[in-house]
Amino acid sequence: MHVGLPISAFIAAVLVLIPLPSHWRAKNIGTLSMIAWLFISNIIYAINSVIWAGSVLNVAPVWCDIVTKIIIGANIALPATCLCVCMQLARIASVSQARLTHRDKLRGTLIDITICWLLPMIFMALHYIVQGHRFDIVEDFGCRPTVYVSIAGICIIWIPPIVVSLLTMGYAAVALKHFFCRRISFAKHLRDSKSGLSTSQYFRLMSMSVIEMFWSLVITSLDLWLACQGGLQPWISWENVHVGFSQVWYFPTVLIPPTTLAWFYAIWFVVPISGALFSVFFSFGDDAMKDYRKSLQWFRTMVLRIPPRTNHHPTVIELPSFNRHRGPISNSTLPPIPPRAVPRPPKSASHISYYEMTPNSEDGSFVYSREDLPRYSYYVYRPGGMNGRYIV
Repeated sequence: MHVGLPISAFIAAVLVLIPLPSHWRAKNIGTLSMIAWLFISNIIYAINSVIWAGSVLNVAPVWCDIVTKIIIGANIALPATCLCVCMQLARIASVSQARLTHRDKLRGTLIDITICWLLPMIFMALHYIVQGHRFDIVEDFGCRPTVYVSIAGICIIWIPPIVVSLLTMGYAAVALKHFFCRRISFAKHLRDSKSGLSTSQYFRLMSMSVIEMFWSLVITSLDLWLACQGGLQPWISWENVHVGFSQVWYFPTVLIPPTTLAWFYAIWFVVPISGALFSVFFSFGDDAMKDYRKSLQWFRTMVLRIPPRTNHHPTVIELPSFNRHRGPISNSTLPPIPPRAVPRPPKSASHISYYEMTPNSEDGSFVYSREDLPRYSYYVYRPGGMNGRYIV
């Protein structure tokens, strides 16, 4: 068993989930779909490499029937999600994005869902046309989908991902064109479009989509070249292609030529590397760092039961004083002194007396003066030289 196979796939599956909260808040269908497809693909690869480590026994036929179709769908789903991201970036960068109505945005969302999910499902169904037998089991790698390598197989399995990658390149060029046309006011344009993207996020999405697109294009082309090394098989009839469809073919690694096995390793590691590339672009942004701090704070307070940090610096207050000391007094050293108030007169009185207290400079005593006011009031004196009227 090659321990690196399941470990790399499991790590990639975890890494693609790290930027999920920030993209969930942005409601970017293309990016969320890419996260989902990368996570599902890496989990499938990891489980397969664990179950069939050093074995080619058909221990989970139903599992293989399901995951081989998902693997086929992922072959076009990853380029399709890149296409959706570039389409959205082109819409955001265009002048008309800020004036889109709710119906236009809903239509764009439906188009994204169709490309990211309905198109792979159609691709899975079309795979049956060129599926010569049930599936293959390769030692250490698990169950793999089969393709009847012919002209029909090339047109159905390999050409669509290449076409989608080329469309992605076109939309990326359109988005870059809009950026260079208004590069000075592009940040303001992003704010006006209400896309929730900053300039750095916009270019991270653009760079990630373009790199993933080129990566997928190169790998698909290499896979097509590798499949055609044994020559194309003739398409005689439907019955001829699907004869013995229920068969399962087994490939121990000792029977696989070293060159073919090396290519198989390279093709297998495409999915974990794609997940790592996605994580590199989005796991170190500002939004991701904020999520890390929130998660760490939650872990400290809810799991470790460590109280949150508080500011223990004492506040400084300024009090007027008749003393020579005019500096600030800290509330951490000032003892609490209850206020003293002159008692109120009876409520039946038609007027009350207001007392004003003035310091006597000769002996330090206080001189009280009295005024009649039309409503209740009293003077509150705090030691320290405060002098003023308090009316209630």
